Formats: sequence, C-alpha cells, structure tokens
Amino acid sequence: MKDFGSDKKNVVQANLDAQKIAFAPIMFQAAKSLRNLGILDYLFNKGNATIETIATELNLSVYGVKVLLEAGLSLEMVYLKDNEFILTKTGYFILRDKMTNINMDFTQDVNYLAINHLEASIVNGKPEGLKELGNWDTVYIGLSELPEKIKKSWFDFDHFYSDYTFPEIMPILFGNNPKSFLDVGGNTGKFSMQCAKYDPKVNITILDLPGQANVARKNIAEAGFENRITAIDTNLLDNSIPFPKGYDIIWMSQFIDCFSLQEISGLFARAYEAMTDDASFYILETFWDLQKFQASTYSLHATSLYFTAVANGNSQMFHSKDILKVIEKAGFVVDEMHEIIGMSHTLIKCKKRIL
Repeated sequence: MKDFGSDKKNVVQANLDAQKIAFAPIMFQAAKSLRNLGILDYLFNKGNATIETIATELNLSVYGVKVLLEAGLSLEMVYLKDNEFILTKTGYFILRDKMTNINMDFTQDVNYLAINHLEASIVNGKPEGLKELGNWDTVYIGLSELPEKIKKSWFDFDHFYSDYTFPEIMPILFGNNPKSFLDVGGNTGKFSMQCAKYDPKVNITILDLPGQANVARKNIAEAGFENRITAIDTNLLDNSIPFPKGYDIIWMSQFIDCFSLQEISGLFARAYEAMTDDASFYILETFWDLQKFQASTYSLHATSLYFTAVANGNSQMFHSKDILKVIEKAGFVVDEMHEIIGMSHTLIKCKKRIL
C-alpha cells in the first residue's frame, strides 16, 4: 500500500479530535435531532434566530432547543452571533445534502445498534451485530425480510452511489455492441433494467440469492422486460456451481465488497471458466485508495466496519491492489481501467490472459 495520512497535528488539535471520537455517538444523535426536529430547516429559512424564537415557532421546549443548539456549536453546524444562531455550511450539508442524509439514515437505521457488536465481530470473525436486525448468517439472506424503514435506508444507500455511474458506464459497456450480459449479484435488477433501456436488443441474466432474485423478477415484470431479462436463483458462495456460459460480458457491480478475498477468488475463477476468449469481465467497485476527496475515503473506511459487524463479518471496501492481485491470480489481465466513475467508483475491464 502507498503511504496515507500523517501525524502532524499539534497536541491541542489532536486532543480535540480525540474528544470528537469519544463523544461521536452522542453528537451524532444531536445532529440527527437538529435535522429531524426542523431546527436546521428553520435557520435555513429565517437566516438567524434566538433559542426562544425557535422553540416557540417549532413548539419545542426552550431547554430542548438550547441543548441541541449548544451541541450544534461544537459540531460546527451552527454559530452564535449577537445571541442568535446561524446555520453553517456543515449544517447545510446535514440539512440538504442527499448523500449526507442517506449516509446518516444508513448509520441510524441499519448500523447504530449493530455496530456496538463490532469488537465481538472482530474477535469471532462473524457479523455479531446482525442479530439486531434479524436471525440470518449474512444480511443478504434477510434483505427482503428487513423492516420497511431499515430496508429503505439499506437500499437507498446501496443504490445512491451506483446510480450515479450509469450514465458514464453505459457507453463504455456497449462500445463493442455486446448482445448478452451475465449480471452476477444483480440484486433488485436495477442495473440490468438500465441496460435493457439503453439497448433494446441486449439480453441479460441475473444471478443472485433467491430473495433478491424474486425481487428482481417482480421489478423486471413491472418494467416489461421479462422477454429480455431473466433471474436465476443461486448460492454465489458455492464454488461447485458454475456460472452459465455464452455471455459477451460478465458484470459485477458493487458486489465483490460483499465477500472475503478468498471468496472473491472463487467468484473470479468461475467467471474465467464461463468466458470465451472474446468475452469481457467488468468490475465496478469503490476502492478507498483511489478516491479524489478525503470525505469519500472516510466514508469507505466507515462502510468497511458495516461489513464487519453487520453484513457478513469478512468483507470490506478494498484497496485496489488487493483486487488487482486476485484478478491476476484468476488468469485475467486488466484491459482497461476507468477511475472516478460517478462519485467514487472505478471500472475495471478484464480479459482472459492468452497463454
């Protein structure tokens, strides 16, 4: 891995950052309450206001507004001038930025209780926090059974980042006029349906667990693509089950981060065996070392801990070199690599190594 970070803070800043970590769960709830109770929105619309005015207008107690806004000062979501509170740029992001709100809801609804089991997950190598959501071995088995609010936050988080990539990746994928796709881990069918809309001649097969495949079939039927998109139930972790053959493109999007490196090796080996020499294997993934902004890297590191404590206990958001090594070991060569697709993705096109 290349160097990352430094230790150049002075002791005062380092101590402040340590206290931010120590009280992070408490202050997260304060930020969420400032958003949910309408205090940030009120300040956005009015520009500035006293505690008493906000309390009266929002039908909240002066005490409640006071403790939240004082926490907001240390969170740098608001600042105080002439006894009135004013929204900061950070406060605006918490209020109105779609990505920030999706991340906060994902943290609250999916992870907040579960992440308390992170230490046990590290020690035991299992997603010990998943018990807070349901009785499954991995979150993927139970996705279709999650309570609606939790399910919505999970899928909003999952789809938000991938949706931004579609306009950029479609011209790349269809540059050589592929006739067929194998969408491995196709989930709800969103990507496959985007392909079907983009090219009226392409045919697609989705491979996924029964729960996800059933949801995909429902979505595909509602969109009217049953004649061009099919879904096959399969256990993607069973290396004895080969991938179906005959596809121009094998596709894995935001998929390999759901598995350990050993499991990814098995998936790549089956992709290799299913491909002709002319076929292409595409991987769309977010690698934490290839991010343009520190906020993206921070978010990916945090998401890795969701995989540890909630999703499956053994996967993460990878460093690109980890996956490039698996690609090479599986017998592929990297034919193309497109960095910063959408918000934070990298698109890797692989071909079989010709011996």
